[in-house]
Amino acid sequence: MRIFNRNLRLQDITIMYFTALATLMIILVASYQAPSNAVNMSNLKPKTSIPLPPLPMPFHVPLDPRGELQLAWNISYDNQEVYMQLRVAELRYGVVLGMSDHGELTNADLVVLWDTGTKSFFGDAWSDSEGHVSLDSQQDYELIEAKQKPDGFYLLFKRPFSTCDPRDYLIEEGTVHVIYGFLDKPLASLEQLNLSRIHTGIQRILMLRPDLPSPTLPPDVQTLDVVTPNVIIPNQETTYWCFIQQLPANMPKNHIVMYESVITPGNEAIVHHMEVFECSPEIRDVPQYSGSCDDKMKPGKLNLCRHVLAAWAMGAEAFYYPSDAGLPMGGLGSSRFLRLEVHYHNPLLISGRHDSSGIRLHFTPSLRQYDAGIMELGLVYTPLMAVPPKQHNFYLSGYCTSKCTQTALPPGGIYIFASQLHTHLAGRGVRTVLVRGDKELEVVQEDKHYSTHYQTIRVLRQMVNVLPGDVLITKCTFNTEDRSKPTVGGFGIMEEMCVNYIHYYPRTQLELCKTHVDPGYLQKYFDFMNRFQGNYQCACADVGVTEQYSQLQWDAFTAEVLDSLYNTAPISMHCNQSSARLFPGEWDKQPVPAVTTVLQKPHYPCEGRALPSSQPPV
Repeated sequence: MRIFNRNLRLQDITIMYFTALATLMIILVASYQAPSNAVNMSNLKPKTSIPLPPLPMPFHVPLDPRGELQLAWNISYDNQEVYMQLRVAELRYGVVLGMSDHGELTNADLVVLWDTGTKSFFGDAWSDSEGHVSLDSQQDYELIEAKQKPDGFYLLFKRPFSTCDPRDYLIEEGTVHVIYGFLDKPLASLEQLNLSRIHTGIQRILMLRPDLPSPTLPPDVQTLDVVTPNVIIPNQETTYWCFIQQLPANMPKNHIVMYESVITPGNEAIVHHMEVFECSPEIRDVPQYSGSCDDKMKPGKLNLCRHVLAAWAMGAEAFYYPSDAGLPMGGLGSSRFLRLEVHYHNPLLISGRHDSSGIRLHFTPSLRQYDAGIMELGLVYTPLMAVPPKQHNFYLSGYCTSKCTQTALPPGGIYIFASQLHTHLAGRGVRTVLVRGDKELEVVQEDKHYSTHYQTIRVLRQMVNVLPGDVLITKCTFNTEDRSKPTVGGFGIMEEMCVNYIHYYPRTQLELCKTHVDPGYLQKYFDFMNRFQGNYQCACADVGVTEQYSQLQWDAFTAEVLDSLYNTAPISMHCNQSSARLFPGEWDKQPVPAVTTVLQKPHYPCEGRALPSSQPPV
């Protein structure tokens, strides 16, 4: 078959050639045209109509291990908006900032600054299930200012808490997983970008903070620095460093009224989080120690230093106690020994870096009206409670029952002003709710995007009054899709916990208010499931609980029956005094507290992202 007609003239061929060339040029030009709904940086003009937030921003955090990318932000609760300022120390071809449910690069809400080689653009974008990036048809990140300064390139922009865009992330109280990335080459089109092919990272923050004024410190306030003694940070990605510090001999009772972080300059991007624990008062002497918390040769008494005094995580500001309360330190009934635990996150494996970071305690001998206390809510650390394998969302609840609060709380009750949520690696969400008269009254603390890698003491926007007879329910969400065996409760990192350490006043003798399922009813579950699964030879009562969980054949039915057991079977209540003894009374085989009315979900103009995994109901 002949492709060309022999009668085709040279003029016709010339016309066809130039027509094809023009078509190709149109296609190329179109592919390089600016996106219609992105901001062309060269045309950016100052927006005088938008009031600028107070500078410098009150909240800030380094995003990457080198500190080349820093995020600062401020909050307008009146306008339901967050102002963000991004500083890039050395801007190459662009930068990506985003938020996702638990730090995933997929299905993320993004804002991107990118360079085509000739022009720069700023726009609201999103990533799909494979990490491919597309410009959003609705632009909810509003660029206010872009400016080059001596210490880097600054972007100032804002975004509402909630938008009407189903691809946008709903900004709410609790952990926000911030993802970031650097562009190392021009992009002719944003659609060429795949987040899996660029250098990215993750940082966790509490974006929404209470807009409460900081109390004034008393004039006789003193400070105590609990810091590491000039240690050399190990050149490994993760290190937990422990250090024992001794209080002065015969130190009288004081009140801690504030604490803040003390970070060695240059280590701001490596010191991830820190906690100060008080050792058990019953221990007369704790050996000096400075070394890895995971060292098998460390003194065993370090494990008896678990009473949290202070906790800080990257991005957290100073923690103030209410003006009429303080946390006791020193005096009768307290320990002279403190344990500092510092988590170093060193993914670049930097070596030879010295560090003397820690926490500065501000305390006063002028005692305030009330002693503040710390109480544990949730589940007892026991293998009786377990999470089946291959679960997307599995829920466990711990109860502080009306009988316990009626027994242990004063007539006026207590006031919760802060809390620290805690699970291990499988935890995805934690919620503590106050129940009065079988009705959920208010949420004490909730984090729908919880991560065990980000633990800090969170101040409540409004104090919660818990009265005698009230119930506190702490419910945790777990994900074990990557596990083939059941996960039992316990102290190990691969075991699980479900805890809320509430900070409250006035201090009472109630230090622990937690539950677990009744062991007898759990044994009935094992007996039933083994008969159902045809394991007639099982002598279940002769083996431990952990082994009995492991011997079961786990499928949807096995998990559903266990879930039903946890929600209906009687519970054993641990209503413990500070001496670790139970309050007088019968605490076994208690009924699960009834809740007839649940709180309505907070109303937002638009709910934002509606993916099933984004906000598991807890």
